[in-house]
Amino acid sequence: MQLDRRRFCTLLGCVPLMALSRWSFAEPREVAMEVMRIDKAQGGVPNSPLPVLIYHRVIPPDAVDNADYLEHLFTTNGWPPQWRYGVYTFTHFHSNTPEALGVFAGAAKIQLGGEKGVILEVNVGDVILLPAGVGHKQISADENFMMVGAYPPNVKADLCHDEPAKLKERAAAVAKVPLPETDPVTGHSEGSVVLWHQAAQHSQAINSPTLNSQAMPAKKK
Repeated sequence: MQLDRRRFCTLLGCVPLMALSRWSFAEPREVAMEVMRIDKAQGGVPNSPLPVLIYHRVIPPDAVDNADYLEHLFTTNGWPPQWRYGVYTFTHFHSNTPEALGVFAGAAKIQLGGEKGVILEVNVGDVILLPAGVGHKQISADENFMMVGAYPPNVKADLCHDEPAKLKERAAAVAKVPLPETDPVTGHSEGSVVLWHQAAQHSQAINSPTLNSQAMPAKKK
């Protein structure tokens, strides 16, 4: 199901991205960020109450090496890169960690959320930040398509398939994943540091029995 970006994403404006080092770039840059909410389970994919974040124009035009630039950016912001590859062509997700995917070459169509999920077109300079539990799958790609994958420190991502029989236990595992301390693109400010914490607090408020009981009016006898 192809979905026009204007229909599913909210443009939050621009996030200032400060210079990482003299050899990276000398002046602050602006990075456009979109938000996509995929909070309903599909099949065996739990997805997440935390939004997917999509950053555009992350790589500056004068970068010497796109992959090196993204790896340096992620490392500086506390998300050690672990691989250079594409995206698997089957629906999968990680129940123990969020994941940052930075496109350094080519273009592709990535499905998010499960077999009936939205399809996102990504190009060089895009970074997709996936919360734990969000399904993803490569639908198509050109021959040059490559990404850098990164995770929070000291994490080895598991690989979960779309298996409905295991949904309950995997959703429970996803709910226990701690929020990262930094954002792979913006560092200690903006991005997931703000939006994921807000979403987590909102989800806890909705699911808290204490808060729910306080919010309900007393029944008249």
